[in-house]
Amino acid sequence: MRARPFPLVGLNCASCHTGTVRLSTGEPPRVVLGMGAHQFDPQGFVNFLRAAGADPRFTPDVLMAAIQTIDPTLSLVDRLLYRHVLIPATKRGIQRLSAEFAWSDGHTRQGPGRVDTFNPYKALLGLDLAAEAANGAADLPPVFAQRRRQGMALHWDGNNDSLDERNMSAAVGAGATADSLDHEGLRRVAAWLLDLPPPAFPADRIDTARAARGRAAYAAACAACHAFDGAQVGRVSPLGQVGTDRGRLDSFTAPLAERMNTLGTGRPWQFSHFRKTAGYANLPLDGVWLRAPYLHNGSIPSLRALLFPEQRPARFARGRDLYDATNVGFTADLGPGGFVHDTTLPGNGNGGHLFGTDLPADSKLDLIEFLKTL
Repeated sequence: MRARPFPLVGLNCASCHTGTVRLSTGEPPRVVLGMGAHQFDPQGFVNFLRAAGADPRFTPDVLMAAIQTIDPTLSLVDRLLYRHVLIPATKRGIQRLSAEFAWSDGHTRQGPGRVDTFNPYKALLGLDLAAEAANGAADLPPVFAQRRRQGMALHWDGNNDSLDERNMSAAVGAGATADSLDHEGLRRVAAWLLDLPPPAFPADRIDTARAARGRAAYAAACAACHAFDGAQVGRVSPLGQVGTDRGRLDSFTAPLAERMNTLGTGRPWQFSHFRKTAGYANLPLDGVWLRAPYLHNGSIPSLRALLFPEQRPARFARGRDLYDATNVGFTADLGPGGFVHDTTLPGNGNGGHLFGTDLPADSKLDLIEFLKTL
């Protein structure tokens, strides 16, 4: 909440980095701070506001009648402020928002748990979206254990290696400006995230014998890129080596990197670490059980489908919090209660990342069990 001078409410870090999980249908959702917000639909939220602002009923007369129904004691001064200042200003703000996000109308629908991070910056920084826009939707990532990630390539494509710049750029992406950045608030959150651990997978759902065998498979097939002490962890692997959908990589361009490094010009914190890369970053896998769906664009619903490519569905549902402990991912059947992710659409491809898929089937099941322990 900010007073400018009237109270305004906006998004904060938890909007994109808090999720819920249920291990059975009968239990209440467990709120997990720091995990990717796999049920939050940022594009849906923006489109709701855009539709509301374009509705002919968005007028002071209609809205004041609704407001006074809820609060008939509203003072004369507040009624005048709402009618003549706040409602017109809100409509103008939504119209600006709608113009800024018009580029998204022709793009693949993002759905819950995903956001197109960098195309909005192009609008903010004056780049030609007609020439620059790509289907760059990617999963909202977890933000656990940030201390161990200092100096690593950050963001899905590794385009920055500064935790401070990553944090400030996320705030700018959520609507902050160079003048309104709450540096003290960001410092408090960043300090708390440094040692925030991911919650452990329920011990009674782990086959310990399989997990013990899976440790060797992990060391052979995964650790070099994904263990905290791996030789390639925190580095960018070329797209040709990873083979995953290139939409998110293409959405962050060299001209955008140059413009991103102008944010904060003349201030002590001016950005300087953004760069264009040629692939995707190798990320540590702590709390990997809560990162479903998998790959940077969330195009594979479970670890089982990741390691058994023939089981990767072309269409599945995302946005539920009921957990499938066997396949290690959230329930993804095409029944009611989920957003249909179509992997045939631009930016949604589920190919690539075939590392470990050539292991014997039984070894892959052992590996999946071990991954639950990270």
